Amino acid sequence: MANTLKLEIVTPESKVYSEDVDMVTLPGIEGEMGIFPMHVPLMTQLVSGEVGVRKGGQDFFLAVGDGFVEVTSERVSILTDMAVKAENIDETKAEADRQRAEARLAEKLDDEEVATVKAALDHSLAQLKVKRRHP
Repeated sequence: MANTLKLEIVTPESKVYSEDVDMVTLPGIEGEMGIFPMHVPLMTQLVSGEVGVRKGGQDFFLAVGDGFVEVTSERVSILTDMAVKAENIDETKAEADRQRAEARLAEKLDDEEVATVKAALDHSLAQLKVKRRHP
């Protein structure tokens, strides 16, 4: 029986993470999920939030955007539009992005612009949550 999972996190720009880990927590559409080796296979939608990774007794965290997750007994594959490790988050920039997005939402926008601005807001809020919980 496997003691680890292969975790892969991929964005449109790059492969952000690819290593064997002990456990993954992630924000699914139905709430936070914990994934251990030998998990039942599933596919689900990922929502903006925090992914937690435990490897060798150490925890680290990433802010992620919307996407999809595929889980098998040996692998967790995350396809997302954003993934930033906590230590790489610029809190000042994320706060400025949040304020800018909230100001834009107060303007008269078409449906496509609203969706784009809401996605930007979700990204900044996820980054702020992760950075403030794990400075």
